[in-house]
Amino acid sequence: MSDKYEDDIGQVTLDLDDGTELLCDIVAVFPCGNRDYMALIPADADDDADVFLYRYEGDLDDEDSLKLIDIEDDDEFEAASDAFDEYLDELEFNEMVGDDGE
Repeated sequence: MSDKYEDDIGQVTLDLDDGTELLCDIVAVFPCGNRDYMALIPADADDDADVFLYRYEGDLDDEDSLKLIDIEDDDEFEAASDAFDEYLDELEFNEMVGDDGE
């Protein structure tokens, strides 16, 4: 996983439309509005990999209860994408000044 992501939260397996499975690293879990989202990248991806955004429900510690939901609404996707960008900006800022703000 790329060093630009701070925490290794875990992994999930995506079931793709063509019937294959794709193991992904969870690189961020974040709220947007009153919903929860996660950002995923393929586990074997390089630094230029696309990030997949999903709304999720369930317990992150229990993969059986975890349900990933496609974001089909353009406005919802834009809001989730903006929230993820803010997360990345905050992460970069914390790396520049240190987590304690000094």
